[in-house]
Amino acid sequence: MAKFERFEDIVAWQKARVLVSEIYKTSNDGKFAKDYGLKDQIRRAAVSIMSNIAEGFARKTNKEFTRFLYISHGSVAEVQSLLYVALDQSYINETIFKALYSSCEEISKMISSLISYLEGFEK
Repeated sequence: MAKFERFEDIVAWQKARVLVSEIYKTSNDGKFAKDYGLKDQIRRAAVSIMSNIAEGFARKTNKEFTRFLYISHGSVAEVQSLLYVALDQSYINETIFKALYSSCEEISKMISSLISYLEGFEK
């Protein structure tokens, strides 16, 4: 297991928590707030990022943690894809899109690094 005492110590989880807050705030504005399907989907995907990091950590094995990190990583890509929908529907502007997308990229890299680290123990 990686050297974390609690899931809250994991920087990727911390950054995902900030992303969730930003997604909630952004999806509460204007036309985005009225698109209940997209709003719900992007929120669920964002929450899934941090939730799967936490759940995987709680499983207490590197193999299980890695499995949940892969799910979390997929949720990052889902948020990124949904950001394109929001942009294409003019729910968000290019500046907001770039900021949120960039946050996703940073989280994605952190999760990938953590996966690589944990998979190093399986060899």
